[in-house]
Amino acid sequence: MSVVRQLACVAPGWPPRLEVRSAALPAPRRREVLVELEAASVNPIDAKRATGYGRRLLGLKRAAKFPLVLGNDIVGVVRGIGPGATRWRAGDRVVGVLPTGPQGAHASHVLAHEDNLRAAPDAYPATGLATLPYTFTTLWLALRGVGLTSEDARGLDVLIGGASGGLGRLAIQLLTAWGARVTAICSKQGVAACRELGATDVLDRTARPVSSLPARFDASLNFGSWTQEMEIIGRLKAGARGHATTVHPLLGSLDERGWIRGALHARAEWSRMRDAVAARGSSVRHAWTVFRPDAEALDALLDALRSPGLQLPIGLTVDFQDGRLAFEHVAGQRPGRAVLLPARSA
Repeated sequence: MSVVRQLACVAPGWPPRLEVRSAALPAPRRREVLVELEAASVNPIDAKRATGYGRRLLGLKRAAKFPLVLGNDIVGVVRGIGPGATRWRAGDRVVGVLPTGPQGAHASHVLAHEDNLRAAPDAYPATGLATLPYTFTTLWLALRGVGLTSEDARGLDVLIGGASGGLGRLAIQLLTAWGARVTAICSKQGVAACRELGATDVLDRTARPVSSLPARFDASLNFGSWTQEMEIIGRLKAGARGHATTVHPLLGSLDERGWIRGALHARAEWSRMRDAVAARGSSVRHAWTVFRPDAEALDALLDALRSPGLQLPIGLTVDFQDGRLAFEHVAGQRPGRAVLLPARSA
């Protein structure tokens, strides 16, 4: 096969403006490998980037100029080896992530740095694996931001906002496996799922305010809404580990207000929340988490996959030609993850 099939987002807007296109098959550069994809996923950030979200800051990485090939999760088979790449051989089945850039994972073939890949476990189907690397890596960075590790999480009380989403679900599974006690914040529709995943307590945010919880938590993670950020931080106890969020307004502030005013607004919001965290103790950590490939996170994902049960539910699996359905599924916050299967023919 001499061409690569791509699901390209050709212009910013909503509904997403997607086309299946053909391009020349790329040659791997130094320490890169060519991977033929079995499956990829559509994450919430992909649906937002399809509208032009993050155009200012991501533009510095050439990741905001349309047409864009979105996506970060990859599962597939190595088909080519670049100069200096020694970790993989043709035919190896791999799972991993791509950094955010102009050429993402929504393609039949992708180039990936050899260090951003791991051996795909045979027991996991491609569709299930495709939902995990980006989300797990982001979660891992958030956990590291507050100082939570498998070695010392046992017995700690952790509060999770947005617990019924992908990040929240993985956080409940991982933290309970580490022996932490998790309190989940979610909507009424997610209460049962959070309990089934192992949450000790669940707060239905539509029935009770977050402020009704006691300030007893060792750490907090916000994967839900920025409007709840201050309330969640306020549930930390004195001397807590810290708080991390993935829903900070950095990209949106720059988009809406421009470089100077946007940066000043984001800095003011960061300082306001940092002051709230510091009120719990001078050593309490505060982290705004931003995805990036991380070798430690990929190693941890492989370790976690050795224990049965780590997974995210899949709500939709479609071919590239129906990619718009996957983006709309994610943007509509419908149950389960959205998985894309690369188109094999024109």
